Amino acid sequence: MTTGGVPHLPRSPRWLRHLHAARQRVQKPRFIVEGRLTRMVGLTLEAVGCHAPVGARCLVEGPDGQDIEAEVVGFAGEKLFLMPIGRVQGIVPNARVTPTGEAYDVPVGPALLGRILDGGGNPLDGKGPITHTQRTPLTGRSINPMARQPIREPLDVGIRSINALLSVGRGQRMGLFAGSGVGKSVLLGMMTKYTTADVIVVGLIGERGREVKEFIENILGEEGMARAVVIASPADDSPVMRLHGAALATSVAEYFRDQGQNVLLLMDSLTRYAQAQREVALAIGEPPATKGYPPSVFAKIPQLVERAGNGDTGGGSITAFYTVLTEGDDQQDPIADAARAILDGHVVLSRELAEAGHYPAIDIEASISRAMTEIVDEAHLAAALRFKRIYATYRQHRDLISVGAYQAGSDPQVDEAIALYPQLTRFLQQGMNEPVSLADSLSALQGLHPPEAAPEAAPATPVAPVVPPGVNPYASRG
Repeated sequence: MTTGGVPHLPRSPRWLRHLHAARQRVQKPRFIVEGRLTRMVGLTLEAVGCHAPVGARCLVEGPDGQDIEAEVVGFAGEKLFLMPIGRVQGIVPNARVTPTGEAYDVPVGPALLGRILDGGGNPLDGKGPITHTQRTPLTGRSINPMARQPIREPLDVGIRSINALLSVGRGQRMGLFAGSGVGKSVLLGMMTKYTTADVIVVGLIGERGREVKEFIENILGEEGMARAVVIASPADDSPVMRLHGAALATSVAEYFRDQGQNVLLLMDSLTRYAQAQREVALAIGEPPATKGYPPSVFAKIPQLVERAGNGDTGGGSITAFYTVLTEGDDQQDPIADAARAILDGHVVLSRELAEAGHYPAIDIEASISRAMTEIVDEAHLAAALRFKRIYATYRQHRDLISVGAYQAGSDPQVDEAIALYPQLTRFLQQGMNEPVSLADSLSALQGLHPPEAAPEAAPATPVAPVVPPGVNPYASRG
């Protein structure tokens, strides 16, 4: 068969053409093209002449032949925007920029237990290199929401007020909302030491450098460190390294969850993570939206938080606590508001309680666990609601009670609150070295009763006076 004198050959099947095209793409040699540095503003590097995807690693020529590692965070036309991982001193104009062709991955495995790492997965504890690990992407993997296991089982965190009144389930994600200096680090350390989780992963993101060692030695201790992995990326790290630190902590927790273990993930703090993303976004020209935070910040928070929780295979779980710094104790801070919407509950720490020496300074009225109704029985739930009702009743009438304007007997509920309030405050307080199990917490909650009133004395029976015979008691004694 011919067409215009040219033989017409039958076309190959579509699947064969696609296979041939794919084979050509695989076999096509790929050359890494070096570029050069054209501009540096703040921590943002601009390079031209090279191509690399967002999230890829690049090496920037540094002083004395030492290359500086950087990550591609954006592009505009032929320009690549890079953010350095480490120090940038000594970088010169037209410095060579070489894409490595690799994305960032991190080490995971049982060998990480008891170790302290930086945001890049490098050891900080001086115990030598970490071996026998496998590599996993920083971005983790998404879980089909229909395949995620529901929250059905409570987790004992060793804190009486949380166990009894804000019960946390395995796979739940809670926020710890607090200003500066109200005891959130101590509370995290108590949960780390006293929880019944199999593995604890602690992410210290953007905090002061001196607090890292203090947290590990004074709060976490040897007992807590034995089954913990600590990832520390302090405030003087680059914003990209702080972002990597939070992602690394989550990746390590995901690994142990996929091995069927129950993991407690403590991240201090989610606000510093958001601030690191703000630094990166503003540096590459993203416009600010809410109080200086660009839109990408509010997209990054759920992407990180949604990686925690129950898994779809293996039966493991990640129960996560994220601390959220409320600037000026403002609970309507944009990061606090965004976190409250995406998390499964929140524990609010009160500065007023902390200044009064009430530790842990948990504001029970402002705190809630959204999964509590699914993981406790009706008796436990009823006792918790009764506690909150009595506590709230006293707080509402506290001013009248303190000035003596309330008359006893005016309201039976207020009378009950006055009688029980000393027990309620003792119940909410707990020493740093005083673990309280879930069973003991519930027993103490159900044992709260008003003190028994002392039996009133019976009225005295009047005794008739003895009158001598022949004497009229009503007669005038004039």
